[in-house]
Amino acid sequence: MFKPISLYIGLRYTRARRSNHFISFIALVSMVGLTLGVAVLITVLSVMNGFDRELKNRVLGMIPQATVSSTQILTDWPVLAKKIEQHKHVTGVAPFTQLQGMLTAQGQVAGIMVTGIEPEYEKKVSIIQNHMVEGSIDQLKKGEFGIVLGKQMTDALGLSLNDNVTLVLPEATPSPAGVVPRFKRFKLVGIFSIGAEVDSSLGYIALNDASTLLRLPDGAQGIRLKLDDIFLAPQVANDIVKELPGNFYASDWTYTHGNLFSAIQMEKAMVSLLLFLIVLVAAFNIVSSLVMVVTDKKSDIAILRTLGASPATITRIFMVQGTIIGVVGTVVGAILGVISALSISHLIDWLNTTFGWHLFDAYFINYLPSYLRWQDVVVIVGLSLILSFLATIYPAFRAAKIQPAEALRYE
Repeated sequence: MFKPISLYIGLRYTRARRSNHFISFIALVSMVGLTLGVAVLITVLSVMNGFDRELKNRVLGMIPQATVSSTQILTDWPVLAKKIEQHKHVTGVAPFTQLQGMLTAQGQVAGIMVTGIEPEYEKKVSIIQNHMVEGSIDQLKKGEFGIVLGKQMTDALGLSLNDNVTLVLPEATPSPAGVVPRFKRFKLVGIFSIGAEVDSSLGYIALNDASTLLRLPDGAQGIRLKLDDIFLAPQVANDIVKELPGNFYASDWTYTHGNLFSAIQMEKAMVSLLLFLIVLVAAFNIVSSLVMVVTDKKSDIAILRTLGASPATITRIFMVQGTIIGVVGTVVGAILGVISALSISHLIDWLNTTFGWHLFDAYFINYLPSYLRWQDVVVIVGLSLILSFLATIYPAFRAAKIQPAEALRYE
C-alpha cells in the first residue's frame, strides 16, 4: 500500500522509542495537557451553559419576564390583557396581584411572596403546571382560600397536601387588644417543585382572594407578560406602557435577575479564557518536544537529505509528528469532555444523595446543571487542532534548514 514518504517516516518517528527518555516524557506531557485542557474546557462550558439554560427556563419560567402595572386596581383587566396580547412579541398574558407576608405552621415561620393568579391565564405564562408534585393550581378558586406552595417551603414548615397554614400580613389591624397583624388561614391545595430558589420563596392564591386580603375591589395590580424573546423584555414592556392611556409603569426580569444573568455570562467568558490557556500551554509543549526531537534526529535528517529528501519533505515529516500528538490529545480530550459533560449532573446528584451533601443549596438552583452544545465542542476541537498544527511549523522549518555536512561532521 502506497504511503507518502513524509507521512510514513513521521508516523515511524512518533511510534519509535527514543534514546532520550526526557523527549518522550515531554511529548507525553504535551498530549496529556492537551487532553485535559480540551476535556475540562468542554465540561466547564457545558456546566455554564446549563446554568444559563436553567435561569432562562426554570427561574424565568416562574417569575414574570415583564409586567405592566398600574397605580390603581385594574377592575377591567380582561380588556387590558386582550389589548396587550396583540403585541407581536407577546405570547401570553396573565393578571396578578402581589403581597408579602409570613407563613406559620406547626411552630415554624417563613417569609413569602404571595401572588394572586387566575389559573387558566397563569398556565399561558408560567411553567408551574408542569412541575406540580401534588394537587393542582386549578384548585385555586374564589372564596375558598387555597394556596399553592413550593416543595422547599412545605418541607421547611412540615406541611402536607390539605394541611392548613396561616398567612400573616404586615398590615396592622386595630383591635380592643391593641394593634395586631392581620391573619388568614389557608388550605394547602398544591405543591410544586422547580428545583430552584423560587421553591422556598413563592406562593400562589386565587386572584380574588388576594384582593380580599388587601381590602381592594376585585381586580388585578397588573398584567404579566410572556415574550418570544426574553431579551426584548425591557423594550417591549416600555413600548406597551407608552401606548396605554393612564398611569402605567413597566418592569421586567432584568431588574430582579439581570445581574445574575450577566454574572453567568462573564464567568463563562473568563473561565473559557483561562482554560483555553491550558490548551495553549500544551501547544507550546509540542513546540518544545519537537525542537528536542529535531536536535536528537540531526544525523537522521542529514542522512535523509543525502538520500535525496528535499527540505519540504523534512518539514512535512516533523509536521506530521507534531500534528499526530495534537490530534490524539484533542480527540481523546473531546471524548472525555463529552462523557463528563453528559454524566457530571448525575454524578453530583449521586454524591449529594449518598453522602448527604448539599453542594449547591447556596445557588439559585439546588443542583448542578449541564447542557452540552455541540457547537462548543466543534469550536474547541477546531481551535485545539489549529494550535497543534501551528506549533509544528517552527520546529519543522528548523529541521529543514539542517545542513547534512554540518550534522555528519562528527558522526
